[in-house]
Amino acid sequence: LLVDDNDLNREIAITLLEDEGFTVEYAVNGCEAVEKIMDAPSGHYQLVLMDVQMPEMDGYEATRRIRGFRDRSLATVPIIAMTANAFAEDRHSAFAAGMDSYISKPFDVSELLQVISGQIKEGSAQ
Repeated sequence: LLVDDNDLNREIAITLLEDEGFTVEYAVNGCEAVEKIMDAPSGHYQLVLMDVQMPEMDGYEATRRIRGFRDRSLATVPIIAMTANAFAEDRHSAFAAGMDSYISKPFDVSELLQVISGQIKEGSAQ
């Protein structure tokens, strides 16, 4: 699940991910992401790429809500923070909210794929 409020960023990321063989669904804000995950069957989403700065509900709050789900299979979906801010405090905020990894935007495609691969492998080992 790709969560990003910027149409152009979303379009580019979807194209890049689909070119790598991923099936991508998207949400335009944290509220929509929380609803999609809450309504999904267990295992539907293998990973979430979560922008941290969005209107309505930011990525930090969306992650905290997802981590609070009673259904542990939904609550533990790997979440990768995506942000244009590359400061240590932003990285700390992402992990404090319950995100599993972090990537700066604009992202390097090979770095993004490496982070995704690491999270999917970790998740499948659980």
